[in-house]
Amino acid sequence: MSISPITASAGQSVAPISSKSVTSANESGNDTRTSSSQPMPIVDKVTISPAAKALQEATETTAQTVKEANSGDAQAKRKLATENAGKA
Repeated sequence: MSISPITASAGQSVAPISSKSVTSANESGNDTRTSSSQPMPIVDKVTISPAAKALQEATETTAQTVKEANSGDAQAKRKLATENAGKA
């Protein structure tokens, strides 16, 4: 398989890369990673505005409210109590 050289924008000739000449770090034995150089996890902090929180609570399904109330969410417990009082 023969590939002709690619011409760079500055008029310099660039040699093509064949698939046989490309090897990964593991294949060539040059794996430079160590256990102490592992990347730190990225942590993003998202802040939701009070209006967005109110909208989220207003559009929440009853099943989700029950689930949150069962896990100890006081606001969800109050919401369920209000809904049950309205039904009675």
